[in-house]
Amino acid sequence: MTEALLVSQILLWIGFVALALVTLALARQIGVLHERVAPLGALMMDGGIDVGDAAPKFELTDLSGRPVTIGGPRPRATMLLFVSPTCPVCKKLLGLVRDFVRDEKRHLDLVLVGDGERRAQEELIRRHRLQDVPYVIAPEVGMRFQVGKLPYAILVDEQGIVRAKGLVNSREHLESLLVAKETGYVSIQQYLGEREPAPAAGTAGPDGTGGQNR
Repeated sequence: MTEALLVSQILLWIGFVALALVTLALARQIGVLHERVAPLGALMMDGGIDVGDAAPKFELTDLSGRPVTIGGPRPRATMLLFVSPTCPVCKKLLGLVRDFVRDEKRHLDLVLVGDGERRAQEELIRRHRLQDVPYVIAPEVGMRFQVGKLPYAILVDEQGIVRAKGLVNSREHLESLLVAKETGYVSIQQYLGEREPAPAAGTAGPDGTGGQNR
């Protein structure tokens, strides 16, 4: 009886150690996959004001009666976030905006831009507790930038130049616009693409010549 109990305990410990080793191996493999998968940035759409062009200037008033200036030199960069009360993805994204504004407020001003009935816009910002964030009902802004899909964000730097833009549906997408501005690349995809390592000497190139200069 004692020997059977001892054997069962040994087998249990062997199984536990084997399970722990498998778990560690899986965790390591997941880490490798995370390193290999590039972060997805905001999807930039063609049309409207191009990246590198000056943003058109607007003098507006938000839903709280505060003046809002878009374009021209500013103390901080400005991110325009185009949203709508009828857009489910917009509602999901706005749930993340409060923390994003708090973390980036030292060097970024966020302006929410909407179109449609005022009461619906006010309910949208009240539901997400974004009364402190400027919200303008300004269809002319969306038309000037040719915004066709929502939610859409445009980053304008301190000199009033458009530095990044694209469709966004997560905080990572919003942050990718800031990365594009900091690195000087039009998009995070372009930045990652140009960082791809060149083939090493002696490695066969696409024409099978070994990739060496002649």
